[in-house]
Amino acid sequence: MAERTRAHPPVRNPLRLTLDLVAWVLAALIVAIVLALIPAPAIVALAAVYAIVSVIGQLVWGGILLYRGRYRVSTYDESAAIGRTAALTALVAGAAVIGAGLAVDALPTSLAVAALTPCLAVAAILLGRAVWRARTDRDATQGTTDVVVYGAGEAGEQLLRLLRSPEVPYRAVGLVDDDPRKRNLRLAGATVLGTGEDLERIVADTGVSTVILAIGRPDRELVASLSERMGRAGVDLRVLPPVAQIVDGQVRISDVRDVEITDILGRRPISTDISAITGYLTGHRVLVTGAGGSIGAELARQVHHLGPASLTLLDRDESSLHAVQLSIYGNGLLDTPETVLADIRDKDALREIFATARPQVVFHAAALKHLPMLERYPHEGWKTNVEGTLNLLELATEYGVERFINISTDKAAEPTSVLGRTKLLAERLTAWAASDGREPGGERSYVSVRFGNVLGSRGSMLDAFRYQIAAGGPVTVTDPDVTRYFMTIPEACELVIQAAAIGHGGEVLVLDMGEPVRILDVARLLIARSGRDIEIVYTGLRPGEKLHEDLFSAAEHGARPLHPLISHVRATPLPPTELSAAWDPVRGPVS
Repeated sequence: MAERTRAHPPVRNPLRLTLDLVAWVLAALIVAIVLALIPAPAIVALAAVYAIVSVIGQLVWGGILLYRGRYRVSTYDESAAIGRTAALTALVAGAAVIGAGLAVDALPTSLAVAALTPCLAVAAILLGRAVWRARTDRDATQGTTDVVVYGAGEAGEQLLRLLRSPEVPYRAVGLVDDDPRKRNLRLAGATVLGTGEDLERIVADTGVSTVILAIGRPDRELVASLSERMGRAGVDLRVLPPVAQIVDGQVRISDVRDVEITDILGRRPISTDISAITGYLTGHRVLVTGAGGSIGAELARQVHHLGPASLTLLDRDESSLHAVQLSIYGNGLLDTPETVLADIRDKDALREIFATARPQVVFHAAALKHLPMLERYPHEGWKTNVEGTLNLLELATEYGVERFINISTDKAAEPTSVLGRTKLLAERLTAWAASDGREPGGERSYVSVRFGNVLGSRGSMLDAFRYQIAAGGPVTVTDPDVTRYFMTIPEACELVIQAAAIGHGGEVLVLDMGEPVRILDVARLLIARSGRDIEIVYTGLRPGEKLHEDLFSAAEHGARPLHPLISHVRATPLPPTELSAAWDPVRGPVS
C-alpha cells in the first residue's frame, strides 16, 4: 500500500508573502548600491542573483514556516521564525553570490552584501508587521462592556488579544497586576494602572462594571478577597479557570466565567509526580468501587486518562453507573464488562468480579456517608463501611491485588459518630490486610487516604443551601461557629492517586485540606450571590456532630516526607477475629 504523505496547507497570506519578497529584492539592491565599491556593471548582477536566490529561499523555507497560518502576526514566535528563515536564506544566497563569481575582485564587498542584505530585509519586514499590527489594534472593533483585567502575565496578555475580536462583548480599559515593577507597562493597547491594592480606586476612576481575573492559578484567598471587595463595589468579578482546565493552554473567550464557590473554597496548586502515578496505573487492571459516586466517578475519570489495561466500575446504583460510563466513554449502554452492578456487602458476587476482572489496583470509594442517617441506622453503616470493606480486603489478598486504596474521612480522627467509627475501623482493617503474615517492611501496598468535605458531591451542604435559597429560605446552619474542611473533587482525587503512589502499606495518608471554613460564611456568600434576602436559621448540632473536625487524632503525628500536601501516619491493625468486640449492641460500632 502506498504511503500517504501529508501535504502542506496552502499559503494563507499571499499579500504578506509578496511584500516580504519585495523587501528582500529592494534590500539586496539598496545594499549593493550603497556600498558602491564594486564595478557598476556588477551591482545589478550581484543584486539580481542575491534577490533571485532570496526569493527562492523565501518561497521554500518561508512558505513552509511563515505563510500557512502557523503564527499569529507580529508575535515573538513569528519574529523568531522570520529570523530563522532569513538566516537560512542568507547562507544559501551568499554562497550563490560567491559561487557565481560575480565580484571576484571584490570578494569582501560581496560578503558584505550577503551579510547586510538579510539584516535590512528583516528590519523592513518587522517594521511592516509592526505598522500592520498598530493599525489593526487601532481599527479593531471593541466591545461595549468596559473591563479591567487583573493580571498582566501570559494569561492576561492572551485575554487582551482576544478582546479585540469584533464578537467579544468586552473592552479592556486597563490592567492591574500585583508586581509593582509592571506599573505603566502597556500590553496589547492596555496599560497597567496599579496593583491589586488600588483596584477599588481604578474601578471608580474607569467606571467599569466588570473585573476579569486573568491569573492561570490564583489561590483561593485572592479569589475570596476579590469576590468580597468587588461585591461591595457593585462590580462583577469574572475569572479564568485553572491552567490545567484550559484546552491546549490557550485562553478562549468562552473560558471567562462567573466566580464559583469552588474557586473560593478549593482550587490550590497540586504538584503531581506523573511518572510515579503512571508506574502503577498505566497498563494495569484497575477496579473502582462506588464508581457512581462523586469521588468514585472522578477517580475513574482520572484513572482512565492514565491508560489502564482495564477499568472496572462497580456500584450498586445502575443509574450512577450509566452516568459515569457516559462521562468516560461517551455512551451509557451498560452492556460492556467495565460496568458491574453489585453490592460490596455481597461477598459471593464480589468473588465472581475479582475472578473475572483480576484487578491489580483497587480504589475503594463505596461507603455510606451521611452522618445523621447512620446515627439512626448504625447497623447499615456497619454492614457497608466495615463488613463491605472487609469483604474487599479479603478478596484483594486472595486474588493478589498489588495496591488497595481505601477512601476514608476526617471523621475517622477522634470519631464521635457512627460514620467516623466505621471509617476508622475500615482504616484499621486495611492496615491489617497490609501486614497480615508479613515481616515489617514487607507490607502490601494497602493504604487509606483521609480527607474532609468535597465540594459538589451529591447530597452535600452546598446542594442543601442552593435548594433552600432557590425555595426562598430559610437557610439552615447547625451552629454559627461550626467549621469544616473543604476541597474540590478533582483536587481530592488527584491527591488520592498521588498518595497511593507514595504510601507504604498500613499507612493512613492525610490530605492537606487547607484552613477550615466557617459554614456560616459559606451560607452568607451563597445568599449574597443570589441577590435575595434570605433568612439564616440555626438548628443546633446533631447527635455525633462536631463543632470543628479533626484531621488527626491526639495519638497521631503526621509527617510529610514525600509530598507537601500529604501526611503519613501509621494505623493500628485490627484483625477480623477481633472485629466482634468493636460492635456494641447499644452504641453500635466502637473503635
